[in-house]
Amino acid sequence: MIQIEEDIVLRCQRGEKEAFRRVVQTYQRMLFSLALKMLCDEEEAKDMVQETMIRVWQSMKEYDVQKSFTTWIYTIAVRQCLDRLKSLKHTVPMPDDERVLRRFASDADTQRALENKEWVSIVRMLADGLGTKQRLIFTLIQLEGLTSAEAEEITGMDAQQVKSNLYVARQTIREQLKKLGYDTHR
Repeated sequence: MIQIEEDIVLRCQRGEKEAFRRVVQTYQRMLFSLALKMLCDEEEAKDMVQETMIRVWQSMKEYDVQKSFTTWIYTIAVRQCLDRLKSLKHTVPMPDDERVLRRFASDADTQRALENKEWVSIVRMLADGLGTKQRLIFTLIQLEGLTSAEAEEITGMDAQQVKSNLYVARQTIREQLKKLGYDTHR
């Protein structure tokens, strides 16, 4: 996980805009990745990153330097995403999304880089039927690569809730893949 130097954070807390520019440069990709996977909309993700950065700047003096800055910024971003999801209507997977997923699932070289549009299609297709908490935990752990402990701290869920939501999300996604004819036991 990314971690910025403590002196940059302290300079931000003193109101130094140049130091905050460094924070933005360090974290904007990570936040965009999270937002794109959670919101399944590139423009919404861009907006969320901006809103998160504004919130981070406004709350910088409240940050406790004894804690992980990355976890703190993820927490703010997750809350922004959850608020945005509440205000958005449920998005129904489109036939195009299924076509992209089938192509990706049958591709032997799954290490190739996916474009944003493909990620959106895949996540929208796989996340259909997931609750907000399951989608959040799946995104943080499976797609963003965070640990369960980090997900607990970011979401405020306990270990059992994280484990349970991740299990349900994996089962739901496994079923979605089976419906598409993808063998999940390869």
